Amino acid sequence: MNIPKEVKNILSKLEEAEYKAYVVGGCVRDIMLKKEPNDWDITTDAKPEEIQKIFSDSFYENKFGTVGVKTGSSKTGSSKTGLEIVEVTTFRSEAKYSDKRHPDKVEFSSSVEEDLKRRDFTINAMAMDLNGNIVDIFNGQKDLEKRIIRAVGDPGDRFDEDALRMLRAIRFATQLDFNIENKTLKALKSNAESIKAIANERVRDELSKMIDTPNAHQGVLLLKETGLLELVLPEIAEGIGVEQNKHHIYTVFEHNLYSLQWAAEHDYPFHVKFAALFHDVGKPQTKRGEGEDATFYGHDVVGSKITKKALKRLKFPKKFIKNVALLVRYHLFYYDTDEVTESSIRRLVANVGPENMDDLVKVRICDRMGSGVPKPKPYRLRHFQYMVEKVQKDPISVKMLKVDGNDIMEELDIDGDPKIGQILHILLDEVLDDPKKNKKKYQLKRVRELGEYSDKELSELYKKALKKQEMVERGRDEEIKKKYHVK
Repeated sequence: MNIPKEVKNILSKLEEAEYKAYVVGGCVRDIMLKKEPNDWDITTDAKPEEIQKIFSDSFYENKFGTVGVKTGSSKTGSSKTGLEIVEVTTFRSEAKYSDKRHPDKVEFSSSVEEDLKRRDFTINAMAMDLNGNIVDIFNGQKDLEKRIIRAVGDPGDRFDEDALRMLRAIRFATQLDFNIENKTLKALKSNAESIKAIANERVRDELSKMIDTPNAHQGVLLLKETGLLELVLPEIAEGIGVEQNKHHIYTVFEHNLYSLQWAAEHDYPFHVKFAALFHDVGKPQTKRGEGEDATFYGHDVVGSKITKKALKRLKFPKKFIKNVALLVRYHLFYYDTDEVTESSIRRLVANVGPENMDDLVKVRICDRMGSGVPKPKPYRLRHFQYMVEKVQKDPISVKMLKVDGNDIMEELDIDGDPKIGQILHILLDEVLDDPKKNKKKYQLKRVRELGEYSDKELSELYKKALKKQEMVERGRDEEIKKKYHVK
């Protein structure tokens, strides 16, 4: 993996000034895994003021020894390689974390090894210099080979310092498809309550990264196993052990989990993944009765309200909350090919929004596959998609024309004459053949010409126009049916 030129330049200048400098943390881990790093961080024994002397175009706005160095590069057009700012941090050691979030004080160090001791996990506690030499005092490379998430030093101490590291452990295990080492896992379970000290925004960010991976359901299972689920997503935890009825073979929690699995493995949009996880979140509160005949009336409405409250607590953006809650609210739409009418489909489209219909179908597919149903798209669901597209297509109509009946009455000085409707359909016929003719100036000219035709001539052209319009409409309908494999 080539180090970007902006990073190389900073490392070189620090070394030229006789300071030690390394890339550190996640970027080294990703290099080892042959992945493109998302971020590049540099650590050095130069103090913040010394870093700023070397790089005049920089800024230092924190108390943690991190200087932002402006590289002069930019991400323009389709380029994704430009690193505008690279963070350079002085080697440091950290003291006690009284609030389980931030160190009480930060002390600078002259040793990269001392700096690595404050890192969270062994796979993130490696440093690499400009020549590719690796500093790895906690055997992070071996843990990468074994696919293990292991805390640096004593895991209890690491999680006591910063409780968010517990979610990070699960997130890394989910993203990388790694296992959490036993001592680290035990410490996760015994320190779970500490997560309450973490701001909801930080929890949200870790959950988001976890859900937005192909292994998202494994992350949720780890949250459950460690006791973190009921602390960060108590609404989802409520479904644990809640049996359903004869239409389901899984509990509510299992069903939501497998629905998420389908969404994650098929790379559905981020908000659809959350909707899949939350779609039946209202069932525990609406359950009536037990066994095969249990009911959950109104769980879609209740679930939408629960979803809004949960995502609002986690500080998700308003638009995201609205989209997820909308999909949860309408995921239970009724559809029977023999009973549902075009007007009912139009009402659903009006409620959900045309732009959300494809996502709604995806949530329904997740719902089906999370129930253990073999076919993701049965005939009824394909027929529903056909109907949705059909009702959203503008019908072939004289309303598409640039002229209307009033224009014809004014142009021909007539009133309430059957000619008006006939001329409109003849003009529409011409536009279907050549859309360029849908211009008011041209059509008014044709109105005057057609006004000279006899009643018989107009009637014959009108009948031909109706037949063609019917054929075009039928052809469009057949194309949509073919798209969704329906009859």
